[in-house]
Amino acid sequence: MRAFINYIVSTLKGEKFSIDHRIPYSYMTRFFFIKVISSIYGSLRFLTLKRIFIHPYSRIKCSSKISFGKNFSVAEGVYIDALSQNGFICGDNVSIGYNTHVELTGSLKYIGKGIKIGSNVGLGTHGHYGSGIGGLEIGNDVIIGNYVSFHPESHNFSGTSKIREQGVSGKGIKIGDNCWIGAKATFLDGSSIGDGCVVAAGAVVTKSFPKNSVIGGVPAKVMKKRV
Repeated sequence: MRAFINYIVSTLKGEKFSIDHRIPYSYMTRFFFIKVISSIYGSLRFLTLKRIFIHPYSRIKCSSKISFGKNFSVAEGVYIDALSQNGFICGDNVSIGYNTHVELTGSLKYIGKGIKIGSNVGLGTHGHYGSGIGGLEIGNDVIIGNYVSFHPESHNFSGTSKIREQGVSGKGIKIGDNCWIGAKATFLDGSSIGDGCVVAAGAVVTKSFPKNSVIGGVPAKVMKKRV
């Protein structure tokens, strides 16, 4: 049974996969039952023959602005509002953890730019992924922990009039390839990290960092280099 499941998952993902031998069969049965239900629901929801797994208890708005590759997975409790200029674009093998909030437009006054995510990317649980007018771009092979948030937009406040009436601005946020972002990290507008970066849990990233940096702190700074 395990060998058969390992073969199926490895074939679908295009890379070697092996289930831990200590996992009970009852757990595996329930897990794959939910996957089958999510696959059927996803195919009907998006009218596609691609491999897609959408939990029935997720909520998706403006689905016409969503595009994805194979093995797109949306867990229970996920909220996606894809209203934006460029849409919500995902590559292959992108998974969104449960109770994660993806909102590309925060206000109908200023429609968001969009979010682009590469292939082999896992978004942890309880995250917030905004687009704002700056947009969010995440590269390939990125691991993102739980409770991570991205805010590619800022409120203007230079004048003394009401801040909420001064509008917003945004430069966007960019995450390179092969990065690992720890739990509860926060990315603010205008920040970016290069390929191969590691972001410590709880870091607040406010600026740009070169590739292969290990960063952490509030505000984040380079702690060391990976090479």
